Amino acid sequence: MTDEELLHLLRNMESDRVERKASMSDPKKIRQAICAFANDVPGHRQPGVLFIGVNDDGSCADLPVTDEQLINLSQIRDDGNILPLPNMTVSKRRLGGCEMAVVVVEPSPAPPVRFKGKTWIRVGPRRAVASAADEIRLSERRRGTDLPFDLHAIEAATLEDLDRESFTRIYLPGSVAREVLEENERTYEQQLASLRMCTTGSPHRPTVLGILVCGRNPRQYLPGAYVQFLRLDGTALTDPIKDQKEIDGPLTELLNNLDDTFRAHISTATNISSGTTEIQHPDYPLQALQQIGRNAILHRVYEGTNAPVRITWFSDRVEIQSPGGPFGQVTPENFGQAHITDYRNPELAEAMKNLGYVQRFGIGIALARKRMIDNGNPPIEFTVQESQVLATMRRRP
Repeated sequence: MTDEELLHLLRNMESDRVERKASMSDPKKIRQAICAFANDVPGHRQPGVLFIGVNDDGSCADLPVTDEQLINLSQIRDDGNILPLPNMTVSKRRLGGCEMAVVVVEPSPAPPVRFKGKTWIRVGPRRAVASAADEIRLSERRRGTDLPFDLHAIEAATLEDLDRESFTRIYLPGSVAREVLEENERTYEQQLASLRMCTTGSPHRPTVLGILVCGRNPRQYLPGAYVQFLRLDGTALTDPIKDQKEIDGPLTELLNNLDDTFRAHISTATNISSGTTEIQHPDYPLQALQQIGRNAILHRVYEGTNAPVRITWFSDRVEIQSPGGPFGQVTPENFGQAHITDYRNPELAEAMKNLGYVQRFGIGIALARKRMIDNGNPPIEFTVQESQVLATMRRRP
């Protein structure tokens, strides 16, 4: 937004697209405001703006805006507390002679958006937690051709293809705040729709997200939704096979089984030569394998392909191949660089965070690299192409 547009909003004391804060001392309320603007309950279809460094009456609060403060504000997008990920920009501006931090929040294409399991909205000049009726209205807005593929309906499926117990017992409590659940005003179908597991119209159809997360048999509708694991006794694909399996099922089952497979194939050597204390050295650090494996499942393309994620475990290296190349602002040139992330499957990213498989967005590769170095492994090698991303993780010498 231009300075003129921002200044006009800043001076408009009646606008519900604006919130002013004198300081950054209450990050919780800042997140609530971002969540509320992303939900855009009034239906402006225009961004909401949070001005930090401005008093309620629009006067300057004389807040010195530092680079560290701007970084902290920017990291709100990826810290996993607001889901789905908000589309927001952070900048330092001087408006009307006043220095301030400006956070511009675009309306979400897939509401409702939640902060720590609660849907915050704007009600005139104030913020409030959405009612069940508000959430239903927000869910109804998720229509159109610009939705990400993981929100597309699977027309051949019905709600019977979703495991109701898995949704209500495992996914729902991790996604919605306890006090909201205790209100118990929402039907099963409304709960599914609110969490983007099914469409809002009648008849309800499972979305790609719903099938991936709590489908009884995801491969029935998404044939590539599995991991092909191959362990070889050598360094070439023609060497003898030691183990092979197809790892599939709904998201929790798939990821847990993948973790078990990694654990079963890691070898650990014990070193006591340097003293009386045993030092154990795995040939690969488990957390590095987990991060790269989960990234492959999260960022892969599910549309128009039957190819699985492929993990090939050689005697000297592990190769993890994900169908689909870089997406959005991520390119072959900047792949893996800090603070450059984008999400082909943003709702699947939310589901992995809600289920505890992602702690913070955008740090998986960095964390895997660090674990490999700490363990004494060579650096991870990435081969990034238009149709695939290949990560090569070499064994600890």
